[in-house]
Amino acid sequence: MYKVIRSVLFLFDAEKIHYFVASLLKFTLKIPGMKCLWNRLYKVKDTRLETTLFGITFPNPVGLAAGFDKNASMYNDLSYCGFGFIEIGTVTPIGQPGNEKPRLFRLKKDGAIINRMGFNNEGVENAIANLKKRKTDIIIGGNIGKNKVTPNIEAVNDYTSSFEALFPYVDYFVVNVSSPNTPNLRELQEKEPLTALLKALQELNSKKENRKPILLKIAPDLTDSQLDDIIAIVKDVKLDGIIASNTTISREGLQTSEQTVEEIGAGGVSGKPVRERATEVIRYLSEKSNKAFPIIGVGGIHSAEDALEKLDAGADLIQLFTGFIYEGPGLVKKINKAILARK
Repeated sequence: MYKVIRSVLFLFDAEKIHYFVASLLKFTLKIPGMKCLWNRLYKVKDTRLETTLFGITFPNPVGLAAGFDKNASMYNDLSYCGFGFIEIGTVTPIGQPGNEKPRLFRLKKDGAIINRMGFNNEGVENAIANLKKRKTDIIIGGNIGKNKVTPNIEAVNDYTSSFEALFPYVDYFVVNVSSPNTPNLRELQEKEPLTALLKALQELNSKKENRKPILLKIAPDLTDSQLDDIIAIVKDVKLDGIIASNTTISREGLQTSEQTVEEIGAGGVSGKPVRERATEVIRYLSEKSNKAFPIIGVGGIHSAEDALEKLDAGADLIQLFTGFIYEGPGLVKKINKAILARK
């Protein structure tokens, strides 16, 4: 059924249809009985799915990755899709429009998306206003980034500002230095600036009465030596975990014509083309660190088999984004059922 609906939705501009579907979901869930129906259709309740990491017990290991609910305006409705947790953002201290449109493109032949959104969001105060309207007990992660106009030398101020503001309203934090769509942002993944940034956040965190987990989201394009640096940094700053991985700047192996890809231009690729590399990164981090820290696996999960692959590689939790768009909320249930079948 969803594939029929998708064929219609995919006829329209990707970014516009995203917000249309969000509005449609909100409207649908206001119909009497619909919330109960959606829970029955998509939620899998079983204590065997529970996973406890960094002091949080996740009801199931399938989450929604950042980028889908940038402004924390959809999470109440999305909680009826069966997720165990939802990550909002990326949020920046000050609202910004992001890059020029069009900036979101489907590669249907590849089961992929190219985006160059550029951290478009309405700012941390808007996100907080929306989080104050929380009507669900679903676990919420806060993904934070820097404003485009903020030079890297001052980036720590943006991250610490959003951390302090969001602290009372989210259950864990994710530091995003791996988006390819904000100029020079990925330079912050280098060992020295990244260590300084994470230490500043951990220093603030340590002063709180009840600290909150801080994770780092990394790119799939890092070399093995850079991944070794990540492992060392996690140990050095006592980071709570890693999210692997963000979108890739690689265009290798795409079925979409080279001309079409060139016409689309810059942006990060998500979906099936990043599946294999994301899994490789997860496996490398898990094995090289001797499973020293939790890993949330994301990238190219379009089926239950893809999800199990990430878990087998060393992921403790997984997140969906492009797979959720292509396969619909039924994918969440299929994954949870597949995990239970292995118990």
